[in-house]
Amino acid sequence: MSSRTRTRMAKTAAGVHTIHVPRQRGRRRSQPFVVVVPERPSLAREAFGFLGRVLWRFRTALTPTFLAALAWPLTAVLHALAWWSALVLAPLAVAPVLWLGFVHIRRPARVAASAWRAGLALLATTAFAWLALAAGFGPLAGPLELIWLLAWLAAQTAWLIVRRAH
Repeated sequence: MSSRTRTRMAKTAAGVHTIHVPRQRGRRRSQPFVVVVPERPSLAREAFGFLGRVLWRFRTALTPTFLAALAWPLTAVLHALAWWSALVLAPLAVAPVLWLGFVHIRRPARVAASAWRAGLALLATTAFAWLALAAGFGPLAGPLELIWLLAWLAAQTAWLIVRRAH
């Protein structure tokens, strides 16, 4: 049996995996290969993996949460780079009210549907107004943190109710 294929009995600690990489032909003076294979993932890796799997599994149910979490750094960057972007975003706050008026004229509905439409328009108006104010003054200015929190809670709750109903 050739020395290249025969395993050499090397003493290793229990639970350690060793991999033997044979020497390359023509490279007698080259450095040996060292392969490190961890036995178990760390506790932090396990925790982040679990959190990632849970977030991925419930990704559609948590859509408002992801959007709210994305809005915070977006407005911080807009505030730092272009405070005038608030002037561009401010007209968006009027769009849901215009939509509500248009829908009420074109498609009259019962009281329950009208209440859902009004609530949706109020929530969208609040979100767009917060977006414009946070881009202009920063997401941590004044009561904007509380407005963000309340709008996020309302959006997440409404999202879960609507998803459960359908």
